[in-house]
Amino acid sequence: MAFGHTSVLLHETVDGLNVRPDGTYVDATLGGGGHAFAVCSRLSAKGRFIGIDQDADAIRAAAERLEGFGEKVTIIRSNYRDMKPQLHKRGIDSVDGIVLDLGVSSYQLDTAERGFSYQIDTPLDMRMDQRQKTTARDIVNGYSEAELYRVIRDYGEDRFAKNIAKHIVAEREKEPIETTGQLNEIIRRAIPVKIQKTSGHPSKRTFQAIRIELNDELEVLKSSLDDMIDMLNPGGRICIITFHSLEDRIVKSAFRRNEDPCICPADFPVCVCGRTSRGKVITRKPIFPSEEELASNSRSKSAKLRIFERA
Repeated sequence: MAFGHTSVLLHETVDGLNVRPDGTYVDATLGGGGHAFAVCSRLSAKGRFIGIDQDADAIRAAAERLEGFGEKVTIIRSNYRDMKPQLHKRGIDSVDGIVLDLGVSSYQLDTAERGFSYQIDTPLDMRMDQRQKTTARDIVNGYSEAELYRVIRDYGEDRFAKNIAKHIVAEREKEPIETTGQLNEIIRRAIPVKIQKTSGHPSKRTFQAIRIELNDELEVLKSSLDDMIDMLNPGGRICIITFHSLEDRIVKSAFRRNEDPCICPADFPVCVCGRTSRGKVITRKPIFPSEEELASNSRSKSAKLRIFERA
């Protein structure tokens, strides 16, 4: 199966970068290379582009898509949490722009053996990086009821988290839970039918929660943002596309903190903490997909773009 994926908020993101033709740019979640291709198309012969992804399928697809840009492109298989040391190894200490698209790709969702989708009955996997040994199956069958409750409550924000965790533990005592279909059925029985009729697919939140836990997605995001902003040249920008409220809150908070890092009490007449602004938030409110994009790509409906510019 080809690595098919429609890049969300493509033009808004690339325009938001304010690409300098001779600059250095990073797509830290390369995927199929959609945003990357648009950025590279704006670079001169002196420009440089680095693509980072931990998914082997994405690396192969993006390498093929970007082949025509030649030596200006460098592709690295890694988690973006390691962006700073990975770039340092290649003699790059600062960049002019960074893109983060935090969504699961259409390819990952639609490829049965990847085990991301609650729409396909397939073995539980959900690994972003296939080199990782732990899978979603290990979480579903190995976490305690309390741990499952925490994950589904915190990362899925599901009000039936306690009941879902209880049902999972009860069912796995009979036999291991091996597939997305089994897990779907367990979740369906844990949520009242009348709620299911008005709240979308019953498994959406739990699958999201398990995926976030397995791939450590929110901790990676939290721990990486300050380093990424630190790597930007003056006037450089970071553009981040989020797909759920948990990610968006982290990005919004980090951008605000870097714009106004002062920790002095509000009644102090002047700042004495010595913390200075590292830049400005370009998007006071997030940018949403256009009506045209929403009509052509249903998976864009929860996307939000936020942009920060380095001082």
